Parts: sequence; C-alpha cells; structure tokens
Amino acid sequence: MDSSKDNLDDLDSLEKNAGLLEELSIITTSITESLPADTIIYHLQLNYSHEAFFAIYDGNEQLNVGSSVIVPTRYGKDLAEVFGFVKNVQQAQPLRIAQVERIATPADMEKAKCNKENEISAFEVCKEKIKLHNLQMKLIRVHYLLEEAKILFFFTANNRVDFRELVKDLVAIFKMRIELRQIGIRDESRIIGGFGICGRQYCCHSISDKLKPVSIKMAKEQNLSLNSMKISGSCGRLLCCLAYEHCFYAEQRKLYPPEGCKINWDKTVWRVREINVILGLVTLDSEDDRQLKLPNKRFEKSENNQWRIIDRL
Repeated sequence: MDSSKDNLDDLDSLEKNAGLLEELSIITTSITESLPADTIIYHLQLNYSHEAFFAIYDGNEQLNVGSSVIVPTRYGKDLAEVFGFVKNVQQAQPLRIAQVERIATPADMEKAKCNKENEISAFEVCKEKIKLHNLQMKLIRVHYLLEEAKILFFFTANNRVDFRELVKDLVAIFKMRIELRQIGIRDESRIIGGFGICGRQYCCHSISDKLKPVSIKMAKEQNLSLNSMKISGSCGRLLCCLAYEHCFYAEQRKLYPPEGCKINWDKTVWRVREINVILGLVTLDSEDDRQLKLPNKRFEKSENNQWRIIDRL
C-alpha cells in the first residue's frame, strides 16, 4: 500500500471540506446609520451555539459583562450574554450591529432554566425518532427559543436528509413549531466544545465563532508536517490555528529569500533549502553537497530584487 499517496488523498479531502457550508450571520436586521464615536458597542454570545455578534443598547444604564439580554436573531428573539464592549466605533468596525431589545428579567432567566431541562428530554425523544425512521443524521443540540414557541434541532449529516416524517412526529409530540437545521462538522465542534492536541479548548468554541477558511498552503508556509493526522483537528478538518498564525508567517517570509532561490556567495552557488521563521534561520545547500545555516539578518535584497548574503553584520 502506498502510504504517501493515501496521505495526499487525506490532505486533498481536508482541503475540499474546509468550508462545506456557507456561514450565515446570526443577525437578521442590523443598524445601518452612522453611530456617534462614543457609542458603546457590546459583544454578545448565544450560549447554546457559541455564535457571537455585536449590538448596541438604547437604555440609560450600561450593560455589565456577564449580564443577559434579549436580542432578535435569525431564529427568533432569544437570550444572549454580554461578553464585553468597546467604546470606539471606528476601532471596532463591526460588520453588522444588532439592537438589544431589553435586559433579561428574573422571569426570563427562570424560563431559560426550565427550557434547558426540557431540551434534555427533547434531545432523547428526537434521537429515538431518528432511529425509528432510520435517518442518517447525527443530532447535536436542541434549543427552545425564549420568546417564541419554537424548538431548534441542530444536526450533522454527510448528505441531504428527508426529515419530513420526523418533523411531523416532533410537531405531534411537542405541539410547537419545529425547525431542523443541518450544520457542518466544524460547527459541531464549535457548539459542543472540547480540547485540542495543544491541551486547550477548541479555538472555535472558546476564542472565536468565526470559522475562517484554512488551506494546505498555510501549513506549508509554516513548515509543518503535511501528515493529515498532525494538522487536522478533532472535527477532521484543518486546524483553525493555521489561519490565525498565517498572517505572521506571511509577513515574516517577506524578510527571507524564497525556498529554491539561488544565491552566489563565496565563489559558490547556494540554493535556499528551508526557512525557519521561528528560529530566524535559513538553510542552504551548495553545488558540492555542503550545507549551511545562516541567520536571516545575513540576507538582503538588492535594488534589482536579487538576494545576496552579507559577509559581515
């Protein structure tokens, strides 16, 4: 068996599946008019899906971090938690800004607590019905909207699923509006959470809900092993941290001669074999099979865009 070919196939699969489902904004309506520079913009998060967004509040009092508010979402009015805020609109530059309707009351919080208990039983009921109808889908999470009589069922599946009979059963049982939403496998990791190979919580769950596109090229530019097992997360897709660190590597590589570049020095033609951005070293091979490692400070680009090695720093 050709293991190298298998690994290339795995990498190709990771690349193709990097962004299967288009990301949708959680905000249905947004503020379009210009806001005063001193407007406080709040960073909110939906606890059940870990989706985050920006919002403003017209109330007299300032919202506290950790407090709960009612906001309109694409699913309906729901409970969101205040994670933080910024006071400079130009610095924040949010793409879309929602409008907080009101601060959650004790009655809202009590209802949310009851909903969580109901979600546990609804999850089990839906799992049984999925098994009964022999549907190839995996139930991820169930959520009761706070201000609307509607239940959301999030699931993953490799293909499209005909769940019409399932919806009929669920409507008959819960006597409420039912909405089934298929999500991607990366969304599953964001919602459920867990720990990565670094020992920390998943980035998509604990740092940012924005699932940035990730490519094999990013791994190559960071000199990482192209073994699919080492550069993929628990979701089976390329590690999100490859995208976070890509800008740093892209900027740093401009200070180095590119790999494969040939440089004349000490009466010998040297070829750049490897660049180590972290250590600041460039590995070169000579025509007579010698190898040399030099700090990146020894390299400079001339006016005609030709790289050369400086004899002395």
